[in-house]
Amino acid sequence: MTLSTELPRGQRTPPAPPRRGRFTLADPLGALAILSVVAVVALWVMNQGGPLSLTASDRATGSLGLLAGLLASDLMILQVVLLARIPWVERSWGHDLLTRRHRLIGFASFWLMASHVVLFAVERSTREPTAIPNALLRLFITDSWMLFATVGTALLIMVVVTSVRGARRRLRYESWHLLHLYSYAGIAATFPHTFTDGADFHETWTRVYWWCLYGFAFAATLLYRAALPAWRSLYHRLRVESVVTEAPGTVSVTFKGHRLDRMRTVSGQFFVWRFLDGPGWSRGNPYTLSAAPTPDRLRITIKSAGDGSERAARLTPGTRALIEGPYGTLTARRRTQPGMLFMAAGIGITPMRALLEDAPYAPGEATLIYRYGEDEHAVFADELRTIATHRGVALILLPGPRRADTSWQAAGSAHLDGTSRQTGGPVQFEGASWQAEGPVHLADAARQAVRPARLDGPSRLTAGPAHLADAARQTGNPARLDGTSWHNAGSAHFAGTPGQATAAAHLDDDIQVLKKLVPDIAHRDVYVCGPPTWITAVRKAARGAGAHRDSVHTEEFAW
Repeated sequence: MTLSTELPRGQRTPPAPPRRGRFTLADPLGALAILSVVAVVALWVMNQGGPLSLTASDRATGSLGLLAGLLASDLMILQVVLLARIPWVERSWGHDLLTRRHRLIGFASFWLMASHVVLFAVERSTREPTAIPNALLRLFITDSWMLFATVGTALLIMVVVTSVRGARRRLRYESWHLLHLYSYAGIAATFPHTFTDGADFHETWTRVYWWCLYGFAFAATLLYRAALPAWRSLYHRLRVESVVTEAPGTVSVTFKGHRLDRMRTVSGQFFVWRFLDGPGWSRGNPYTLSAAPTPDRLRITIKSAGDGSERAARLTPGTRALIEGPYGTLTARRRTQPGMLFMAAGIGITPMRALLEDAPYAPGEATLIYRYGEDEHAVFADELRTIATHRGVALILLPGPRRADTSWQAAGSAHLDGTSRQTGGPVQFEGASWQAEGPVHLADAARQAVRPARLDGPSRLTAGPAHLADAARQTGNPARLDGTSWHNAGSAHFAGTPGQATAAAHLDDDIQVLKKLVPDIAHRDVYVCGPPTWITAVRKAARGAGAHRDSVHTEEFAW
């Protein structure tokens, strides 16, 4: 095995000041977005008379429809700017947060657009009650640029429908991404009718405002989503150097390029990749770096999950790659605490592997908790052990199926039968899927967290509150063992439904186990990557165990 860089020993730089005490470019962005909405309302008031226009029955419907349309247009432009890949916006907010805001604003603009269409249809129908079909035909087809607006609206509806979670689950990433690009065509098609038919666009200041807004969105998108990626791809000349199988259905692809250090990429970031290996090359896929970047090499690790990822296994040395990026803020730059805790599930280990390699921490300051399905799917197992040995990382492996959607632990990890025993090498626990490596005190904590506790009689319970929850669920009321009654500290949660009680029990147990494994979690930054539900469970447990909200950093492997 070859690591991308020589592993440092005990090198650490002081953590950055807490983010909550630092002014960044992100701080005014929200205010500017709100100000743009206020400006739209102000223009509507200036040109339509504001609330006074709603008092006249013949104008109220059209005036409200106009306001809805103006707000929809403004929010559409904002969501385009959010994902225009503007570097300082990405660094300030992080791609995950931008994506969530983009989604929220997108749905808001859709409903405002729908209100705009319906209100104007009602207004035209009310104005010409004896010729409704002709009135609607003119509104949606024959009036100046209205056919384009109708087509653009249909495209935006298609994008919104395919963005609903249920629809996204049924679509491949490549198909969803291609359909999503039609939103640009939809926005462009609705643009002309606003300037030719919209009364609020006839005033000079109004025209200046909207032209600047549309112009900025267009320029930012063209520059940062097309021109900059094209330049970087041409300049850095990335080509496939090797393809290595890491696990069934998972491969690592190493690329060699020219002066890659000029991109100032750091571990934990990702690129959008396009491989020039044949048809379908134009569809990009986001993949995170799985090794620390060097001046001439980048490595990504891909798990087969669609057409784009499956073709990665068939790449041959010399294949050119086009890139967009680097993106993402799951990096050591966000560090605010003396220690670091890395938690990964499945292919979410990729950014953690890179961070472990070159993040600034000293021996004993970092812990990795890695959950995966089967031993054969333990990506980078040997590399992780090597890094743990060289850099003094506490390595805790959790193989086996996931315990539940509401828990971050592996099945059986907190409910052990049999006794624990120590073997050569990693600490093994019979009856559960736990291993620990690294500093002895952390391995001891792992043993304490999962050590079975014996009670007189036939019952065998594990340390921590989860075993109490199990007994409570089985009996339906507080249990007595050998004449002694007990109540879980979180038993108040059990007054709800069985599902709520189970979730509460899992959370209580997750918190206690995490405290045992990482007693000083309140003084650590927690880096988390994996499936969305698993990230949610980790975030709740980490907060419950004492980690500060600003010290929990996440990256979702979802779209």
